[in-house]
Amino acid sequence: MSIGYDIHVFVCENERPEDHPRGSCSRRGGRQIRRWFKEAMSHEGLTEKTRVNKSGCLAHCESGPIVVIYPQGVWYRPETQEDVVEIVQSHLLRGRVVEHLLLENKDEETP
Repeated sequence: MSIGYDIHVFVCENERPEDHPRGSCSRRGGRQIRRWFKEAMSHEGLTEKTRVNKSGCLAHCESGPIVVIYPQGVWYRPETQEDVVEIVQSHLLRGRVVEHLLLENKDEETP
């Protein structure tokens, strides 16, 4: 029996004051994003070898909420429950990166 997890999903839930210029992932929905990951992962039977945890600041506050998946080191910026389900079904189940939800691709869309 191995210990640990094959895949680890970190969701930023860092909190800052409401008026902080960089904002915070927590105020932008980080907690709800983590809940959605837990629900979707449980629904897909992924909880034995895949873990989701909250994290502190991941240094992309202006773009939050931020998610990083290890060991691949893939950074996402999900905004909706549908985004989270897509990441779980595509990335976690099939190993396919969800290009349009990547942090760098979402940042390019921001006006």
